[in-house]
Amino acid sequence: MPCLLGILALAFPRIVLILVFLFSNYLDRAYQSIIWPVLGFVFLPLTTLAYAWAINTRGSVDGLQLAVVVLAVLIDLGLLGGSTRGQKRERLL
Repeated sequence: MPCLLGILALAFPRIVLILVFLFSNYLDRAYQSIIWPVLGFVFLPLTTLAYAWAINTRGSVDGLQLAVVVLAVLIDLGLLGGSTRGQKRERLL
């Protein structure tokens, strides 16, 4: 089951973030207030999930957890930036 949730998180991070928020206290243990998960849902959903995973597994973000969080940031920023680049390319053609 955790592997399926991990695959779904890569494909549909916002849906998984909503499901984790509704059916567990996983985000409550990682974040002190509700504002950070809400901002994460809007801007960097995969990073929000990766940070929650890092805090819940180790209690801090270092080592392997840091690498996963940095990779999640890069994936999130790549997905956001890639769509902008594609729109500019379509306008030129």
